[in-house]
Amino acid sequence: MIAVSDLLLDIHTHTIASGHAYGTIREMAESAGKRNLKLLGISEHAPGIPGTCDPIYFSNLSVAPKNWNGTEIIYGCEVNVLNDGTLSLAQKYLDYLDFAIIGIHKQCYHNEGILKNTENIVSCMKAPKVCLVSHPDDDHMPLDYEKLVLGAKKYHVALELNNSSLLKPQKRLNCVENYKKMLSLCQKHGVFVMISSDAHDPAYVGRFEEACTLLNQVGFTKELLINTDVKKFKLHIGLVS
Repeated sequence: MIAVSDLLLDIHTHTIASGHAYGTIREMAESAGKRNLKLLGISEHAPGIPGTCDPIYFSNLSVAPKNWNGTEIIYGCEVNVLNDGTLSLAQKYLDYLDFAIIGIHKQCYHNEGILKNTENIVSCMKAPKVCLVSHPDDDHMPLDYEKLVLGAKKYHVALELNNSSLLKPQKRLNCVENYKKMLSLCQKHGVFVMISSDAHDPAYVGRFEEACTLLNQVGFTKELLINTDVKKFKLHIGLVS
């Protein structure tokens, strides 16, 4: 069984800098500490999402806190996959980050069908700093899960089980069924999965209950869950060797 208490990190979170989220870095970190998380990742939206920060934001993260009351903080970005198979944030800004998350967002992407959507995500997996694909669960932007999982295996990228999606399945077409399919293929091919809160408010940091329930329903192996060990995660993203 996988319990919420087994999960020590949450790297997909947003602050007020993303334009439609409602906590500061310090408020998010305070909430992470109350949830007994050892590591928090702040991953603001990249350009392409209305209201988000300018790219210069990512070049000045060296001044942001790296620890808050015992919770380590690292900094990344949730970067948009575009219709030409590229990312919405230039590599010179990605180079400032500890990690990058990639995902499709309807605000800056139009559905091109299951094969092209999948090809675009897999193409973006190749970029340096990319460690995770966000919310690959919505049949409004359908994906070929076999090709997605094999691409993740090839490029050493984890796939996300997004707790926020499970809180609003009516907005994410077939998300539960898609996650069951994805998790089965990840287990078959030995691909890492990461649970993320996708928190846009401090109250949701480290909220993993729905995701843990689904993992236990399908009998997912804890060894492929990357949230359970901070060092394992840091090895995955190259912060330690």
